[in-house]
Amino acid sequence: MSPIVLTLGVVIAALICFITEWFPIDITAIIVAVILMVLGLVEPEEGISGFGNTATITVMAMFILSGGIAKTGAMQVMRDFLLKWGGKRPSQQIFLMGILLGPITAFINNTAVVAVFLPIVEEWCKKREISTSKLLIPLSYVTILGGMMTLLGTSTNILASGISLSLGYREFSLFEFTKVGIILFIIGIAYLSIFAPRLLPDRKQSDGEQLSRDYGIKDYVSEVVVKPRSSLVGQTLRSSEIQRKFDLDILEIIRNDSHFPQPIADKKLEVGDILIVRGGRTDLLNIREERGVDILPDVEFSNNFFSEQQVSTEEGVAEVLILSSSNLIGSTLKDLRFRQRYNATVLAIRRGQDLVRDRMGRVPLKFGDLLLVQAPKQSLLGLQTSRDLLVIEQRDVENLRQEKALVAISIAMGVVLSSAFGILPILVSALAGVVLMVVTGCLKPGEIYESVRWDIIFLLAGLIPMGIAMDKSGTTQWLADKLVAIGGEMSGYWILLSFFIATIILTEILSNNASVVLMIPVAVKVAETLNLNPYAFMFAVTLAASNSYLTPIGYQTNTMVYGAGGYKFLDFTKVGVPLSLMMTILAPLLIIKFYGL
Repeated sequence: MSPIVLTLGVVIAALICFITEWFPIDITAIIVAVILMVLGLVEPEEGISGFGNTATITVMAMFILSGGIAKTGAMQVMRDFLLKWGGKRPSQQIFLMGILLGPITAFINNTAVVAVFLPIVEEWCKKREISTSKLLIPLSYVTILGGMMTLLGTSTNILASGISLSLGYREFSLFEFTKVGIILFIIGIAYLSIFAPRLLPDRKQSDGEQLSRDYGIKDYVSEVVVKPRSSLVGQTLRSSEIQRKFDLDILEIIRNDSHFPQPIADKKLEVGDILIVRGGRTDLLNIREERGVDILPDVEFSNNFFSEQQVSTEEGVAEVLILSSSNLIGSTLKDLRFRQRYNATVLAIRRGQDLVRDRMGRVPLKFGDLLLVQAPKQSLLGLQTSRDLLVIEQRDVENLRQEKALVAISIAMGVVLSSAFGILPILVSALAGVVLMVVTGCLKPGEIYESVRWDIIFLLAGLIPMGIAMDKSGTTQWLADKLVAIGGEMSGYWILLSFFIATIILTEILSNNASVVLMIPVAVKVAETLNLNPYAFMFAVTLAASNSYLTPIGYQTNTMVYGAGGYKFLDFTKVGVPLSLMMTILAPLLIIKFYGL
C-alpha cells in the first residue's frame, strides 16, 4: 500500500475521531502520532519531535506567563473600571469590554482571560440588572478578535509560525498579523457593540428563581418526612446508605424548625425529621416504599430554596464551570466522590442546552459542563481556589498576590519588547519570563505545572508528526496538485478566499490547531505551484483558524460561555454568521493589500 494512501487513511481516521469525540482530542492526537510511527510513516524521532518543537515549548511558556499574571490579580484591576464606566446599555458595555480586553488577549492566552473575566462580567451584569446572555458571547468573540493581532494571541498563531519554519520559510514576527488584525478587531468590535445586543436573547438572570427555572429544580428537589415505623429512625445517612443506593442527595435536615445543613452524613435521624432531597421521582417512590417515608408537597420549598440559600450565612448555591485543563474531565461524580471531596452537592449539570438531573453520578464530566452546587459558604470559597473548577461569581482577591501585579506585568512587557525589537527570539524571551515569574515570587514553583494547558501541549505534540507524515509521503503535494487542477483557472484572490473559507469550516468541525496543521502545508504547495505568495496563504489560513464564531464547540472560549450564558446552539450562529462573513470578505483583501499575492 502506498504511503499516500496510508497517510490519507490515518488523517481521515483522525478527522472522524476529532468529530465524534470518541477520545479527547489531545489523546486522539497522541494516538495518531503512535500509529504513524508504527506504520513507518515517520521515524521515532520525528514522532516525538512535537514535544520538543519550538512552537510547543513557546505555547507552554506563554501559558505559564498568563498564569503568573492571573495569580497576581493583574487583570483584576480592571474590574472596578468596568463597573464604574461600563454604563447601563449592553452596547456601551461590549464596546468598553472590547477596548480593554482586546489588547490584553493580543499578548495573553484568551482562554485564561475568559476564565478571569467570566465571573467579573457575571458580577457586572448582576449590579446592572442585565442578562448575562447579552454579554458572554461578546466576551468570547472579543478575545478571539484580540488574539488575531499578534503572534502571541493564540497557540494557533505560534503553531503556524513553527509550521512555516518547518516548510523552509521564516518564522513569523511578533507583529506579523497586526496590520490586518487591528482592522478586523475594530470592525468586529463595532459590529458586536451595535448588533449583538439586538441579536442575543435576554435569557439568563443571576437570581435564585431564575436558577430554579434554568435547571428545572422544582421537579427534582422534594421534601420527605421520616415516619414512626421508618427503617431510617436511629440511623445515620452514612450507615443507611440511602444516598448511594437510590442515587439521592440529602441537602438538609429540618427538625422542629431547626435546619441542619451539610455535613450531615453522621447525624442520626429521628421521627418527624424532614429531609430535603434531590432525586428523580422513581428513586423517591422507591425510598418511600422501602424505607418508610412520606413525600411532602414540594411547591413551597422549590419556590423559596434558592433565595433562602443565597442569603443564608452558612449555605450557598453557585454555578461551577469545568475548565478545559480540569483533572475531573472523563470522571463521574461517583468516581470522584465529589460530595466528600469538595463538601458540596451537585444539584444539576448543564451541558450546553441539555440538562442532567437524574443519575448524575454516572455521567462522565466534560469540558464546559456547568454544575449547580449547594455547599457551605466556606466550601464554595474553597472551590474558588481549585484549578479544576471555576465558580461563576466574583472571586475573592484575598488569595491573589496583588503586591506582585506590577512585577508580573513588567515581566510580560519585557518578553514582548525583547521579542519585538529582535533582542531575543520569542522562545528564549518567553522562557526567561517564566524563570523571572518564579524568581520574583509571582508564581510558586508548583503553580508552573498548574498554569499549563496540558491538553493543548499534547494536542500540538501529536499533530506535528501528522504534518511531517503528510509532507514525507507526498500527500501534501498530491492534494495540492488535485486542488490546482480543480481551481487552476481561478484568480489568486479566489483561491486565497477558498482556503480561508475551507479553514473556517474545518475549524468548526475539528479545532483551530488541527486546521492549521492540515491546511498550511497544502496551501503553501498550491501557492508555490501557481507562483503566488506562500506567506499570504499561511496568513490567511492562520487568521481563518481563529475566526470561529459559528458554533459553541469550534473554539474553547465559546464552549466556556455556552452553559454559563444559558445559550442555545443557534445563538452563536445568529451572531456569528454576519461576523464570519465580514471577516471572510475583508481578511483576504487586507492580506493582499499589506503582504501582496
